[in-house]
Amino acid sequence: MDSAIDDGVDILSISLGGSPSPFYNDSTAIGAYSATERGIFVSCSAGNDGPLNGSVDNSAPWILTVGASTLDRKIKATVKLGNGQEFEGESAYRPQISNSTFFTLFDAAKYAKDQSETPYCKPGSLNDPAIRGKIVLCLAGGGVPRVKGQVVKDAGGVGMIIINRRSSGVTKSADAHVLPAMDVSAADGTKILASFSSRGPSRASPGILKPDIIGPGVNILAAWPISVDDNRNTKSRFNIISGTSMSCPHLSGVAALLKSSHPDWSPAVIKSAIMTTADTLNLANSPILDERLLSADIYAIGAGHVNPSRANDPGLVYDTPFEDYVPYFCGLNYTDQEVGKLLKRKVNCSEVESIPEAQLNYPSFSISRLGSTPQTYTRTVTNVGDAKSSYRVEVTSPKGVVVKVKTLQTKISQC
Repeated sequence: MDSAIDDGVDILSISLGGSPSPFYNDSTAIGAYSATERGIFVSCSAGNDGPLNGSVDNSAPWILTVGASTLDRKIKATVKLGNGQEFEGESAYRPQISNSTFFTLFDAAKYAKDQSETPYCKPGSLNDPAIRGKIVLCLAGGGVPRVKGQVVKDAGGVGMIIINRRSSGVTKSADAHVLPAMDVSAADGTKILASFSSRGPSRASPGILKPDIIGPGVNILAAWPISVDDNRNTKSRFNIISGTSMSCPHLSGVAALLKSSHPDWSPAVIKSAIMTTADTLNLANSPILDERLLSADIYAIGAGHVNPSRANDPGLVYDTPFEDYVPYFCGLNYTDQEVGKLLKRKVNCSEVESIPEAQLNYPSFSISRLGSTPQTYTRTVTNVGDAKSSYRVEVTSPKGVVVKVKTLQTKISQC
């Protein structure tokens, strides 16, 4: 990241993660702070440990934290049983066999001696000769990658059906398998949010809502250096992968377009433009759904699903002055040494007027300790739209909470 800073890059797209930790112990957060301070936009993956709450990674407020959503299209695969029943799944493998060919199913879990390995089709676990010539049912998970068909193929199986875990809900993956295979879910239907996408709140800073945004991250077709089965003689140079590692570069690309269109915008302004113009409804004009087909909450989608066209003209934006981060760090009760590790210079918090997390000039509010005592926070917005624009404040209060906007003061600067 320091080398990228020296090279003068405009955007850092980081599809990396780890366990949530304080910012002063997070190498990505430290490097991103130095980059953002120099005007470089940093986009990072939220992580793939969802739907567990508090699993979001890369949650520093100077980073755009990106969760994953599904697309409005799918690579459908259908399996038809001998009794005429059909089940829809997804797969990127195109079988070269007749649609009228029927094969016997083999349930790896039913005949398993080792329930910790065989049901998941782990390498070396499929030793039953009865597998030969059959389609094998494998459970997702078990520490085995989704593209586990090589194990089935080596055992003599002619196909594979991966059965998702219940926690995955309706999320299905169109993987590039090495034999006819498909992924089926516990339920079927239309959705937009992926089950694996890590959820907030942020453990490192609960007062900052994370993830910030969601973008396409399920069944993404992209260039790939080698084939799935490591065949280096093939002409196949593409693969389909899912994860927040795929959604992060989508948002990095959006940021690059905004930077090109508005070269004077700071990283915080670009982030604000992306967040405040996000979609909270899907293409059917209904609430965005999670993997259970329930309305997704803010810890799943943040500000919503990215809308690149709208982000180009956001109207009002929230810029985060870098001088506000020292009071913010001190408000997190970091020691002088811990703050200094982030800033790479000495800091004395006793000489700083600290601020609560929700006071940071961020495009969203996240107040973790609400009581009967009123709390007041301020935001400063900048008009990047037409100079003669006018704006009206509208507030939709969360259930059980009263929100009041006291005064909207304006300041006009003449350039």
